[in-house]
Amino acid sequence: MPAGMPTADQQLTAQLDRLAAADSGPFPVISLYLDLRPNEHGRDQFEPFLRKEFAERVATYPASGPERESLDKDAEVIRAYLSRIDGSVNGLALFASSGADLFEAIPMAAPVDAHRLYISNQPHLYPLARLLDEYPRYLALLVDTHSARIFVFAMNAVVKTEDIEGVKTKHHKKGGWSQARYQLHTENFHVHHAKEVVDAVERIVREEGIDTIVVSGDEVIVPLLREQMPKHVAEKVVDVIKMDVRTPERDVLEKTIDALREHDAEGDRERVDELIGAYRGSGLGTVGADNVRRAFELGQVDELVITASAESTDENNELVRQARNTSAKIRFIQDASLLEPVGGVGAFLRFKL
Repeated sequence: MPAGMPTADQQLTAQLDRLAAADSGPFPVISLYLDLRPNEHGRDQFEPFLRKEFAERVATYPASGPERESLDKDAEVIRAYLSRIDGSVNGLALFASSGADLFEAIPMAAPVDAHRLYISNQPHLYPLARLLDEYPRYLALLVDTHSARIFVFAMNAVVKTEDIEGVKTKHHKKGGWSQARYQLHTENFHVHHAKEVVDAVERIVREEGIDTIVVSGDEVIVPLLREQMPKHVAEKVVDVIKMDVRTPERDVLEKTIDALREHDAEGDRERVDELIGAYRGSGLGTVGADNVRRAFELGQVDELVITASAESTDENNELVRQARNTSAKIRFIQDASLLEPVGGVGAFLRFKL
């Protein structure tokens, strides 16, 4: 994996928490998101955006003073960083405030959908938290009756791979008892292979902290895997799809992330229904930005449920920051219509007053 392209979501999570807790005092904080994928001519297109947007935002500050001095230093540091960034990086999230001694650059394999610049009194974290939600850590298993490939993906890149080769069996044409014995022999090999694959998956799930698994396999091996899988592993399988076991790594990533998003879309409706039910009934749910904000102030929020929007508002950003600061989970809902009747946001509560 190229240097400068971390895909460790644990590291990103730690950075997100650090930024959520950052206190810049009187100094402005620059939050910069860049789409670093080259255009059809192979060139990056962020420089004109950065030059224009930065100049216009900075011009709103007095020409002299500590705020302007901090921003001017930030501009120098950012330009120097961008001049040496790895060309294989797809997206960048960068946070800077020279006056507050803050600089966090997060190069990513996950793409940023558009260039965005925010200058405020705190880091703008909503887009970064949304990326973490859209490109989670999960395990993909491609398997047939004699081989298996296991991938762990996170933030749109491979974190770990493991291959397993079993015994290849050929079709036996003899009939009678000989055929029956051979068939039993083959089935034993398939069961042994399935057990070996499941043992490897269980180990990797434990080592990597995996909550989600996507499986690709045929009608012979998948039932054998299900028979061998312990309950705590089987419960993590969200979909079974069809791919050749030799499918290229990048195609595996694209097909399995699509499967995850389809599964999440189905789960979003159920989760929003559960939220509305909790709000109506038990008191362990609340909806609307004002109510959620008050719940955060009281330390009640267990899970923030918020619409996934391309353009994040200061209000949404503040709710995400509060969630990171209070160890609350965040669930982004892709279909905006689901949360529209309650103002686009709600929360499951740890306790009621």
